[in-house]
Amino acid sequence: MKHTLLIALCFLLCAPLFAQKDKRFKDLDKEYEELLEVSQAAGFAVAIVEGDQIIYAKGFGFRDYENKKPVDANTLFAIGSSTKAFTSAILGQLRDDEKLSFDDSPIEHMPFFSFYNDEMNNSIIIQDLMCHRTGLPRHDFSWYMFPTNNRDSLLMRVKYQEPFTGVRQQWYYNNFMFLAQGVIAEKITGKSWEDNVRERFFKPLGMERSNCTIQEMKDASNASYGYSVKEDKIVKEDYYDIAAMAPAGSINSSVNDMTKWAALWIKGGKFNGEEILSPTYTKEAMGSHMVVNQSGPGADRPDLHFGNYGYGWFLSSYKGHYRVEHGGNIDGFSANVAFYPSDSVGVIVLANQNGSPIPSIARNLAIDRALGLEQTDWIADIRSEEGEEEQEEASAEKGNVKGTKPSHILMDYTGSYFNPGYGKFSIKLENDSLFADLALMRLYLKHYHYDVFQPMEVTEQGVDTTDGGFLMFNFGMDNNGDITHLTAKIEPTVDPIQFDREVQAIEVETSTLEAYVGEFELAGMTIKSYIKDENTLYLFVPGQPEYELVPTGPNKFNFKILEGFKVEFLEGEEGKFDSVKVIQPNGTFVAKRK
Repeated sequence: MKHTLLIALCFLLCAPLFAQKDKRFKDLDKEYEELLEVSQAAGFAVAIVEGDQIIYAKGFGFRDYENKKPVDANTLFAIGSSTKAFTSAILGQLRDDEKLSFDDSPIEHMPFFSFYNDEMNNSIIIQDLMCHRTGLPRHDFSWYMFPTNNRDSLLMRVKYQEPFTGVRQQWYYNNFMFLAQGVIAEKITGKSWEDNVRERFFKPLGMERSNCTIQEMKDASNASYGYSVKEDKIVKEDYYDIAAMAPAGSINSSVNDMTKWAALWIKGGKFNGEEILSPTYTKEAMGSHMVVNQSGPGADRPDLHFGNYGYGWFLSSYKGHYRVEHGGNIDGFSANVAFYPSDSVGVIVLANQNGSPIPSIARNLAIDRALGLEQTDWIADIRSEEGEEEQEEASAEKGNVKGTKPSHILMDYTGSYFNPGYGKFSIKLENDSLFADLALMRLYLKHYHYDVFQPMEVTEQGVDTTDGGFLMFNFGMDNNGDITHLTAKIEPTVDPIQFDREVQAIEVETSTLEAYVGEFELAGMTIKSYIKDENTLYLFVPGQPEYELVPTGPNKFNFKILEGFKVEFLEGEEGKFDSVKVIQPNGTFVAKRK
């Protein structure tokens, strides 16, 4: 143990010396300072490993922008989806231990789990989960907007999530399938995914600063905050707790720690002479199992081509060199972990900027120098992308029909909305405005046109109009004209996702309910309304069971167990309710008080 710690310590302390002596990187600091300025980032860190030696490790900018605390090579960042290779590697170890086969059905290890249809249930194997080829699109709003800490219950939503193509027909990124891998490992080992990562990788690799939870990130020293750029200002972001979806992207680490992970792969699964991953698994994981990008080289970058996927790794050719890498993006952070196995070089870039171009650009700047390649002006790409964004923003209002208004009063849109593959949220009316309340955020619903509203996040500073985008809530009605659901195009590859409206009951005093009690005549038939259970109104129709009525508004009730059936008590000239309107799918009928 002492010998291992001594090697790990030397591994860290020698890094600045290598960076100072290696002439390949003499002008790299200057490039990175320019990158920091052009990208308007708070900060980032870069480390380059050659074999098992760090040859460059440095931080730029600030981990705490407000208090000007600098980034260094040991600063913790969220690495997002760069976590995925860790999760698949656990299964690689379990396969070597003969605890599973990649040809197993995931349902064999998780009997509670199922997919959208029988074809998927009968044909999908664990290997399909590892290389994004189940036919499922992302459905990311399901876990991001409706989080839970229960992994099993989150996975049970997959049953209601529609595929967009057949199994193994097309590659498509899906976080749920990496959650499934983490849960399979939990069921086999009897340990949490977090403990599996700590015991199987962090501990043997000496990744002593790395952790798996937001709470650990908050408690750690030298940890970065996350930031985004809004209206040319660097704005601090709240940490996002990925909760049950942790196996797809919850690791927090530093570039120094992550060089050990890269070195493990460069060495074919060995670290300091100890085999942690088998050569069979590492070779297979770095090999192509699904085509990501079918297009050939572009005219502007003819030396960048092919895009495939292994097990938690993207594969491509960079200027004739085989590249294995995976990016990561989570609120306020961006990352890239890359290595070039034929060249025994790895590059780690971690940034505290949301959706940042920095990780890929900083990686390319580093590898051009490390491998002695012709240097490309990668920073110029940022300026061209900014121009494209301005054009997109200018066209955002196209399609808006001016002068229209909602078909209902705003109160009619309120209630709970539910989809079993996603979750439940409520819409409320406050100060003549509609708001959607989700677990982690509140959205202001701005009227766009007709019955379409545009959700915008409500922050401490007010409504964030920069996040409006193209997401819309489109409300729908039944034949009676009542709002029954909304749809939102939150998964672009399938039809808009429908959330059904559940009308929220209101409280009505018993004295008020008593005014509705009586007998009413309808086409020679007598229907009765009466109170039971102290404060519940019922309606009885001859030849049918009694129906409990749920108050939904002034003088209005829904049938508790029948969709689309409602009653409204109508007030006469003397202030008494002398008739009742019965609303049902096949028509509306009025019964007079006897």
